[in-house]
Amino acid sequence: MSAQHTKPAKPGEVGTTGHEWDGIEELNNPLPRWWLWIFYATIAWAAVYTVLYPAWPLVERATPGILGHSTRAAVATEIERVAAANAPMRDRLVATDLTAVSEDAELLRFATNAGAAVFRTWCVSCHGAGAAGVQAAGYPNLLDDDWLWGGDIENIHLTITHGIRNTQDPDARYSQMPAFGEILAPEEIDQVVAHVRAISGQDHDPAMAEAGATVFAENCASCHGEAGEGNRDIGAPRLNDAIWLYGGSEAAIRTSVVNARFGVMPGWSGRLTEADIRAVALYVHGLGGGE
Repeated sequence: MSAQHTKPAKPGEVGTTGHEWDGIEELNNPLPRWWLWIFYATIAWAAVYTVLYPAWPLVERATPGILGHSTRAAVATEIERVAAANAPMRDRLVATDLTAVSEDAELLRFATNAGAAVFRTWCVSCHGAGAAGVQAAGYPNLLDDDWLWGGDIENIHLTITHGIRNTQDPDARYSQMPAFGEILAPEEIDQVVAHVRAISGQDHDPAMAEAGATVFAENCASCHGEAGEGNRDIGAPRLNDAIWLYGGSEAAIRTSVVNARFGVMPGWSGRLTEADIRAVALYVHGLGGGE
């Protein structure tokens, strides 16, 4: 590489900066004046902006700027404005009987939209964005008509308010299935699994299922019903349909029988307002599976 020096230009030619590499020289073309003025203007604007608005980060916060502008304060103000505008409808929602909301088209529309927002914020992590749940993890599908604790609007509201088997709310819905791996012999477990698959219309060993009917009657029918129809008073699921909370395969049913299941849902009364709880209850009820 040659030494860096400016090479003078001949008349009518552009000079070089003196930079050269493999015979390629860098021409000394100046920037257009309009570009330079815009560049200088952006520098000046940046200097003015840092004085007027929050800009430079400090230990605990950024420099506030002499205008005192705050995007957080602006957002908070907007939230307060919207909350104040919605306050009459929220009060109306709380004051209206849940079973009567569907008779008020305006109120139902407001509750459905508000409930959708609450659901997307707090519920999708377990029940999914489409409310179809996650079977492998035991998160219920809210779109079908199979409800452990009842699917009418009042039962849905109660479940959301207090939750299921949590230790934070003394009014939480509570039931517990025993782990039959500590009660039944391995052969009896195989038999009752075959019986459950039989009453749910799945492939099974007829002889094992017949023997399992006795095991089921003696150990399971008190909660799940003689025909496996379930019991909503204690959250015992139906076993004679094709809807499964943890899966209906032979392996999944055996795991449920041996180890039992103990799904927990938090109560939302301490986190959401009554208006929010009612709104999301109405939203869930309106998804298609509500009774």
